[in-house]
Amino acid sequence: MAAEVAASAGLSVAVFDHTPSPARKLLLAGRGGLNLTHSEPLDRFLPRYGAREDRFRELLAGFSPHDLRGWAAGLGIETFVGSSGRVFPVQMKASTLVRAWLRRLGGLGVTLHSRHRWTGWDAEGRLTLRDPTGTTVTAAPRATLLALGGASWPRTGSDGGWTGILAAQGVEIAPLLPSNMGFEVPWSDHLRERFAGQPVKSVGLSAAGRRLKGEFVITQTGIEGGAVYALSAPLRDAIAADGWAALTLDLLPDMAEAEILKRLRRRGAESLATLLKKSLSLSGPRAALLREFASAAELADPVTLARRIKALPMVLTGTRPIDRAISSAGGVALSELDGQLMLKRRPGVFLAGEMLDWEAPTGGYLLQGCFAMGVAAGRGMIGRLG
Repeated sequence: MAAEVAASAGLSVAVFDHTPSPARKLLLAGRGGLNLTHSEPLDRFLPRYGAREDRFRELLAGFSPHDLRGWAAGLGIETFVGSSGRVFPVQMKASTLVRAWLRRLGGLGVTLHSRHRWTGWDAEGRLTLRDPTGTTVTAAPRATLLALGGASWPRTGSDGGWTGILAAQGVEIAPLLPSNMGFEVPWSDHLRERFAGQPVKSVGLSAAGRRLKGEFVITQTGIEGGAVYALSAPLRDAIAADGWAALTLDLLPDMAEAEILKRLRRRGAESLATLLKKSLSLSGPRAALLREFASAAELADPVTLARRIKALPMVLTGTRPIDRAISSAGGVALSELDGQLMLKRRPGVFLAGEMLDWEAPTGGYLLQGCFAMGVAAGRGMIGRLG
């Protein structure tokens, strides 16, 4: 995106990518339909960036969700708003968008150099890169953008290998951490064997004062899925601080506790499983979770059982590895950059994307943030070069 903005202003632009082909992480994101952005109003959109909300208010003012849909339309990619408010290409493919985008960049004169890995700067301040033969080559651009990714899905190119180079320059870098990832839960053998791989739908989840409704999937090692990802930051931080985190489930978010209790008290001679299924439509994975985390005494008492159905505590004991996370947190501190995303310690060098210290949940917020940063960095380089 930065290359397009700069080239559209008449600048000569070269892109060096250390993978064999470009946009690998974008193509991976497109496996699920390529959730480009979200349609919710900005007063709800911006808080998704947490502590970085103010910075993203500036960035999205320069390139909003509406602008992103218009940009896609300019590539011939029509978009639509799904039932969840998320925005997707009509064709539900990333490859079509990437091909159209590369054609546009080619038409603007942008050159792409694959299998070139950035290795730092030489004594004269030139960029050093290792080419496909393993030979070190140099480049001396008037402005540089580093968009090197975090450390999630390293096979797409983002392996975090740049951290040592920038740290040696005195740049403040927060440790790279998994974000939008799954969590480990010490399941019983019964639950793991019977329900691993099954979705848990239409439940409420709450942690660290936040509450939402959604779904997740039971895995062999724990849980993952959209609703879990939305709470991943506070849950991860709690595990880092205390060694565990509490996630509270509401198994019947659309039913009041008083109504649940009323139905439970109608129990006759039927078993608890039958009562839960017939009276509350509570069966399968949700019923299994109730039995997993509620004690025998709680299951036997209607009052306590109703309370547990509405607030079932689940203990998370770890996070899944960063190389399997959808994104990563941590990276270069935003305080190291000026308002145009230029690195204060190296004028003329701009940074953007997941290598910076920010995070957001899935739902279009990650890609929107990256697109907006690309636009800001491109404009910053234009301004730098007059």
